[in-house]
Amino acid sequence: MGVGAFIAHTLLKWAGWTVRVEQPDFDKCVICVAPHTSNWDFIICELAYWSLGRRAGFLMKKDWFFFPLGHLFRSLGGVPVDRSRRTDLVEQIVEQFNSQPRLSIAITPEATRKANPDWKTGFYRIAQQAHVPIVLAYLDYDKREVGIERTFTPTDDVEADMIAIKQYYMKFAAKYKDKFVTGLE
Repeated sequence: MGVGAFIAHTLLKWAGWTVRVEQPDFDKCVICVAPHTSNWDFIICELAYWSLGRRAGFLMKKDWFFFPLGHLFRSLGGVPVDRSRRTDLVEQIVEQFNSQPRLSIAITPEATRKANPDWKTGFYRIAQQAHVPIVLAYLDYDKREVGIERTFTPTDDVEADMIAIKQYYMKFAAKYKDKFVTGLE
């Protein structure tokens, strides 16, 4: 275990969090992370992933990339997203997957910390077009656990697959339970 992994592991342990991993460290993957209702989700997930000695990039609203935070977020793997522009973000990320030998990107399908039953399918389309697995990662605030326990393989039926993914996440407790909705309740 490297120094960074040891520090991350120690911080999580002090905070009472455990990390449960049942999936390998893929060279390339999209990591679907839910529930996402708090900025703490990012910190806890980053620490959890670092504690495993793994690195993952993440998509984040470009508004957060101001000085000095912008430099920090980029160094951590942040990719600024401008939601006001009509560019094909999926295509841009797929190109990154195709041009790099190793890349993991963590994406929250809710795309917001507010209650949102209309989860975005970008993570799904990126994985499908880049031919990489979708790793399902979760936070459970009731158990104080971060987990990576399942890999999801798209079937080309986006609607049915999104229902299956939402059903998987329904068993986990968000920090703010009223803000975590799947639309399946």
